Parts: sequence; structure tokens; C-alpha cells
Amino acid sequence: MGSKTVVFTGQAGNRFVFSGSDNGIAGNQVATAAKVLGKHSIFELSGSRHKLVRNALMSFLKPESLQRFVGEIDSLVQKQLFQELDGKDLVQMVGLMKKITFKVTCSLFFGLPEGPEKDALLEDFTIVTKGLWAVPLNVPGTIFYRAMQARARISQVLTKLMQNRQKEEKNKPSQKNDIISVFLRLRDEDGEPLQEEEILDNFITLIIGSHDTTTILLSLFIRHLSTDPKTRSEVLQEQEEVVKSVEARDDGKLRWSEIQMMKHTWRVAQELMRLTPPAFGNFKCASRDTSFDGFDIPKGYKVFWVASATHMDDKIFEDPNKFDPSRFESSSKSSYPPYTYIPFGAGPRICPGIEFARIEVLLIIHHLTKNYSWTSIIKDEPIRREPLPYPAMGLPVKLHKK
Repeated sequence: MGSKTVVFTGQAGNRFVFSGSDNGIAGNQVATAAKVLGKHSIFELSGSRHKLVRNALMSFLKPESLQRFVGEIDSLVQKQLFQELDGKDLVQMVGLMKKITFKVTCSLFFGLPEGPEKDALLEDFTIVTKGLWAVPLNVPGTIFYRAMQARARISQVLTKLMQNRQKEEKNKPSQKNDIISVFLRLRDEDGEPLQEEEILDNFITLIIGSHDTTTILLSLFIRHLSTDPKTRSEVLQEQEEVVKSVEARDDGKLRWSEIQMMKHTWRVAQELMRLTPPAFGNFKCASRDTSFDGFDIPKGYKVFWVASATHMDDKIFEDPNKFDPSRFESSSKSSYPPYTYIPFGAGPRICPGIEFARIEVLLIIHHLTKNYSWTSIIKDEPIRREPLPYPAMGLPVKLHKK
């Protein structure tokens, strides 16, 4: 990517990169990702500014906050899923999952209404994601140029949303708890609000971070259930218990307690992410001259961490090529050591959206398995990375309504 880069592999390297201690490693991305996400993105911040933005995100995304939204997320998932699948028996699952996760995120985080504007945003975010690690040529016809054009269109939509909310708040302060309100109310140590550009960069980062990785995991999950009868049976059995629990309640609504019942379903997801991490690695940067294990890392060098180096290490995960969700049972003897399982990163800078991703994935899998079965149309469909790992043909399936 035009940068001098140190590649880290292994548990000790992961601990060094993710520890958050004063080791000279900051979160700066390569030039293309930095321009697409924006210079005020949480991935570019350090020190007190990073802490301020991260705390704002965590206030919305922490488990205690998300528990209040389980019913709302469940309603959004059901509405989008059944709306998209109504009357269909042949479905491209990758496209469907992209659409559902994106619309749920936009509705919950930003209160964005249904309509052509939301559909156009999805197209633009798809273009933007491809530009994150593209060749940094900002000339017409290149992937990076198209990504920057798409970012400009996204910025217009999100800026308009922000400005409308600011007007509403001035006229009549609301009790809305979406991410727009969280950031508009945020104040730094001097009591000053964030600049519009700062908020915008982090909104774009949040949507990209919460969208593609979740879509990949869901696509891998659906693909695996169509080829592994044992896992499919185990997941179905657990989801049937969840259905009984919901039906036993007067209001018949799914709650946080049912999310907590889906332990095996989430272990399947964890194992899928071990074998095929949605993000196979990412860049950070040496903010000053530093060193690791006797090697000097000069200021300005990029630092790249790699997930598969520990995920596929037979000294950490026994028989690493075998699909085995039981690795993630809390009582398992093969429970993994810290800084070895890193699909969401690790340590103080671990992805703040883990819990939201878990809830969204579990709810979508719950309603899919409860209402449908499916068979893959393309046997052994390969995974293609552009740069993220998706089923190469979009995962077309034959859908059967229960």
C-alpha cells in the first residue's frame, strides 16, 4: 500500500499491537482507508480524543444499553427479512444479508426511514468498502476514485440527518437515544461539542464497521448450515428451545433472556470466524520509534496484524482445520489463551460493536431457521476475497418456507 510495513504474527505480537500500553503503536490506517473513513475516524484518533469517541460509541453499544433495544432490533430484523423473502424461492443470500444488516443498522442507529435514499446509501457503502484498500489513484475510472465519490454522496445524506436533528433539538429537546443524539450531546474536556466533520467521519466508520463484517459472518453461517447436517440439527434444536421460551410468555416477544439461550449458535459463529476471519488483519502505525523482541520499528512504519497466524496454529487450537464449535465452551480444556482469537481485535481497542454484531447475527439466524430451510444451488461454492471473504457467486440458495 505504498508504506513501509512490519507484519506481526503470533500471540506475543498480538499482545504488543493490541495492549493499548504506551508502546508507540497508534491506530492510523493506510492512506486510502484514512481518506475513505476520514481523518477524525476512531481508527485515526489517539489519546484523549480517541477515548472520548470510543466512550460515546460504547455508551450506545455496551450490553447494558443494547438490552433495551433487543425488542426493537428483533422487530427490525423480522420486518426486513420477511419483506425481502416474501414470495421468493430463489435467493442470493449475500445480497440479502447485506441489505438486511444495512437497513437494521441505519434504522436503529440513525432513524433513517425506508425509501430510495436508504437503498442508494447501501450501494454507495458497498462502493466505499471496496475502496478502503484500493490502489491510491484518485482519478476517474479507478476503484479509489469511485469510493471517494460515493463517500461524498454519503456525507451529504448523513450531514442532512445531523442538521435536521440539531434543529429539532434546538426547538424541542428530545429523549431520542440513537447514535446521532449521543454524538450531538457529546462534549470534550473543554466543554466544546464535536465538529460536524468529526461526527460524520465516525458515523461512516461505524456503518462500515458494523455492516460488512456482520454480513460476511451471516453468509458463512448460512453456507455452513447447508453443508453440515450435524451442526444444522444442533442449531435448530437450540432455536426450537428459544421458540418455546418465547411462546410461553404472554406477550410472545423475544427478549434478552432468549439471546442468552443461543450459546451453541454463537459458538458456531465463533468457530466460523476462527476459520475465516471477516477481517483477516488490519493496519496500525508506529507513532514514534519503538521496538519489539529486539527489532526496531521506526516512527511512521505501518504495523499489520494477521488473525490466521494464531487462529490456525495447532499449538493453540488443536487440529485447527477441523470445524469444532466446542472449542469455545467455557468449560473446554482447549479454551484459547488471550490475544490468540482476534476476529474483533483484542485488548483495550477491541471492536466496540461486538455485542451488537452478536445480537444481530443471532436474531437473523433465529428467524431464518425458524421459518425456512434452504439448499445451496452451487455445491462447494468457494470464498473470494475482494478484499473481504465472501462466497464467490453470492451464495444462491433454494428456499423452502416451513
